[in-house]
Amino acid sequence: MANQTDSSPELLEYVRSVSLRDDDILRELRRETAELPMGQAMQVMAEEGQLLALLAGLANAGTVVEIGTFTGYSTLCLARALPPSGRVFTCDITGRWPAIGEPYWRRAGVADRIEVRIGNAVETLAELLAELGPESVDMAFIDADKASYRAYYESALELVKPGGLIVLDNMLFFGRVIDPEMRDPDTVAVRELNLFLRNDERVEMSLLAVADGITLVRKRIR
Repeated sequence: MANQTDSSPELLEYVRSVSLRDDDILRELRRETAELPMGQAMQVMAEEGQLLALLAGLANAGTVVEIGTFTGYSTLCLARALPPSGRVFTCDITGRWPAIGEPYWRRAGVADRIEVRIGNAVETLAELLAELGPESVDMAFIDADKASYRAYYESALELVKPGGLIVLDNMLFFGRVIDPEMRDPDTVAVRELNLFLRNDERVEMSLLAVADGITLVRKRIR
């Protein structure tokens, strides 16, 4: 059995050259984001954005909840994958970063599919649950503060319909999850959630060792 191939910069460039379907809008938003403080570290990789769009299509998603907008690159990728009547409800603690993405959403013709909710994400998710109802969402994407991941996951599980998909980003957290010296709240939260998800009988799951670790969770059909 072959082991995982090490992803050297050269191999990653090859993967992008043969699989990434890019355009000016996506490239320009990535470029502007990369110029921000911590922008490169916080934005999703281009190939991850493409994967999110593919997953949304496979899930026949019409309603998506995103926890953690930042500059809206993943928001754009998700919105493009939805039908014209689809909606991405994207949550962030501040309107400063989503405002950067809004012109790109308009240029891509999907701004009307995106609704930004500003505030504490736990409270926003509770509001969405009251508005939309339980098991009303096709897909959720979690990419926000790691210490609150478990709370976000539980709220997403309430919102997502049976057979629906939850995608969690940064589940390897820059490799810190395997370093016993790393005991900060964010690393501990990701480490504990990884173990919890492995044993959560409410879902099917797989942790992919790509990007910074992407966990795919499918809510079981009762």
